[in-house]
Amino acid sequence: MLKIRYMVLCIFLAFTSFSSINILAQSKLTEPELSQAASISQTIGLTKITIDYHRPLVRGRKIWDGLVPYGQIWRAGADENTTIEFSDAVKINGNNLSAGKYGLHMIPDLNEWVIIFSKDNAAWGSFFYDKSHDALRINVKPESNEFTEALTYSFENPKPGSVTAVLEWEKLKVQFNIEVDVNRVVVDNFKKELTGLEGFDPEAFLQAANYCLYKNYDLDQGLQWADRSINMKKGFANLYAKAEILNKMGKTGEGKKIKDEAMKMATEEDLNNLARQYFSNGEIESAIEIFNLNLKMHPKSLGAYLGLGSTYREALNYDMAIKSFEKAKELAPKQALKDRIQEIINGLKNIK
Repeated sequence: MLKIRYMVLCIFLAFTSFSSINILAQSKLTEPELSQAASISQTIGLTKITIDYHRPLVRGRKIWDGLVPYGQIWRAGADENTTIEFSDAVKINGNNLSAGKYGLHMIPDLNEWVIIFSKDNAAWGSFFYDKSHDALRINVKPESNEFTEALTYSFENPKPGSVTAVLEWEKLKVQFNIEVDVNRVVVDNFKKELTGLEGFDPEAFLQAANYCLYKNYDLDQGLQWADRSINMKKGFANLYAKAEILNKMGKTGEGKKIKDEAMKMATEEDLNNLARQYFSNGEIESAIEIFNLNLKMHPKSLGAYLGLGSTYREALNYDMAIKSFEKAKELAPKQALKDRIQEIINGLKNIK
């Protein structure tokens, strides 16, 4: 009898041990999640915005004030904390929010939702949400929407300095606006980059100065960068940039003096490059002025005539564009280029 009991006990312990090990092994295996993980990103200027979340399905269930109760904190997705990350400071519906990664929570209700950006970003869902860790709360109005089976985040209506973040699920959507001070971010980034290898390059300081000039932003900083470029290697481009910055600052007398100095150093290519820069920035009249100035100084500048023709075409002044291209055709050194210019002229004549 003792022998039988011992054998039964051994079998029981062996089975128990095997079962425990088997269960433990299963808990470490990775299987597909019911609510699949997703991530979406958008860059505004230099600022990257990323939302990481899990996508539950409707699956025929009542979602609002059902699966997701009204008036209670919700993880704004499924499973782990939904997060939103900003590489730079932003404004959310006009409210300042520092750069960083935030837990995204929401409190849905029939007529108004609360959207919460929490400093906690690693919690499981909203079970450990702590209001004292809120970085920002905003109120938004829910909107009716076409049916969406899987919870979806998207970025809509992107503009140079803003984008709209949108949550859609079932027959409802909520959205909030994200604004970025693009110029501030770019200038701050220049400051960092110019402490690296770029800080030994006068062209890098000129690029930074020109950004401030053409964006009409932080002209004091732009002037400092223009001076740094000049001190490293004086030339037409950085002198001209400094003169234009001074003019925008209202220091026209000083600006004229610097511009006169710059023009004495200007080459044909310098002026063509300057005119092309104006053209790229949409300053058509300034581009025309500089191309014409170049032609007074260099009457046989093929590049100036080609640039002037393109600029007049952009300004819809087809007669002047044709005249400019005809001059360029006369100066073209090879027949292939003459033929290409003639095709442009023919196209302009057809438009007229």
